[in-house]
Amino acid sequence: MNLNRAIIIGRVTKDPEARTTAGGQAVANLGVATNRVYTDQSGQKQELVEFHNVVAFGRLAEICQQYLKKGQLVMFEGRLQTRSWEGQDGQKRYRTEIVAENMQMGPKAGGGGASTPSAATPADRGQATEEIPVIDADEEEKVNVDDIPF
Repeated sequence: MNLNRAIIIGRVTKDPEARTTAGGQAVANLGVATNRVYTDQSGQKQELVEFHNVVAFGRLAEICQQYLKKGQLVMFEGRLQTRSWEGQDGQKRYRTEIVAENMQMGPKAGGGGASTPSAATPADRGQATEEIPVIDADEEEKVNVDDIPF
């Protein structure tokens, strides 16, 4: 059994470039940057950034073009594909891309307003809200067994 699956969560590096194929199908090309933070041997935090080429077709391409903007957080799920072509200088060129099958947008940069129904908070839609606790991994607090509810 073989599997070709890619899932990335990162930030859009530039506004999507949209075009239409000769057959009338919409195509959108965009870049997504992902990062990895780690501590090196000397104890210094380091960050590595990877840049990914993403291509979307059909209705997904239209959605990317309409809603995605530079800097926005996005998740893409798809498959890896490598294309090759001959450049103007006669050299063979290669490009590995993620052919998007699913996309999920993150929150809008700057917090956005509640101008669209999708941006409304649960309280704005008449639903009960529950505060989600944030756990800081750097905190060195001891767990009290009496605080565990079960």
